[in-house]
Amino acid sequence: MHWLDPFVSFIWWVVLAINKPIGNLGWSMIILAALIRLVFWPLNTAQFKAFLKMQKIAPMLKRVQERFKDDKQKQQQETMALYKEQGVNPFAGCWPMLVQYPVIISVYYVVLNHKTQFANQNWMWIGSAFSKAISSPSLFGTHVFAASLALPDLFLILVYALSMYLSVRYVSMPATDPQQAQMQRSMAIFSPLMLGFLGWRYHWPSAMVLYWCCYNIFTMAQQFYLLRRYHQPLALIDSEHVITESVSGGNATGKAASRKALPSSNGAAQPSQPRAARSSRSKRKNKKGN
Repeated sequence: MHWLDPFVSFIWWVVLAINKPIGNLGWSMIILAALIRLVFWPLNTAQFKAFLKMQKIAPMLKRVQERFKDDKQKQQQETMALYKEQGVNPFAGCWPMLVQYPVIISVYYVVLNHKTQFANQNWMWIGSAFSKAISSPSLFGTHVFAASLALPDLFLILVYALSMYLSVRYVSMPATDPQQAQMQRSMAIFSPLMLGFLGWRYHWPSAMVLYWCCYNIFTMAQQFYLLRRYHQPLALIDSEHVITESVSGGNATGKAASRKALPSSNGAAQPSQPRAARSSRSKRKNKKGN
């Protein structure tokens, strides 16, 4: 007995329960993806907030690393002290993903263990009269349009790869430095390419790719919502903004950080002043000079 068997059995039972009124395993897999995302909503929100806190202290952490770069033991002590002072748990962003991992993998085995049921099912273009009519030609050994949800569909794999690119590139956590931003841009390219290659190479069933693709789309929707709520400015089309808003959702921190500063005569930064005030002050100085 595999340790995942209880998860696989339960998820298949949920799929059958959804499919009973729906009557289509393709739409049932999409609804399953939405339900699982809703169940793990609190965990994903906690994970987002944990990453948010880590990014907020990233500049302080970098200064500690630079200050004690020649003393690794002292660097570790100061890092842990910084975590404690700021109330940050560096592992808080990892455990929500570990909890979800068995469910994510179980869907793969659900489709593999019940290929017979998925072989008689269609969804949108998959398994339609059009796809069945042209299912014999294939590109690099994979059908462009699958004849059923049990067969690989190259077009759906490409859609899944595109969703991965959009997720990593535009709806990921904002970067806090140029190096991290460059890494995100690289991942946005290489991750979809790698997943697309694996899907084509190992002939992933369409039902499994459909679930993962929709799950990814629902993930982007939640990430968009969290960015709108906890991050300012919105990093929807720019993943290089630094976090400026507190986790509690207030705008005071972000607004204060965004105010422009003007250099004073001694080099210190001064808050910007209204144009009218600067103009009247300039006139008074001119009168004194005359």
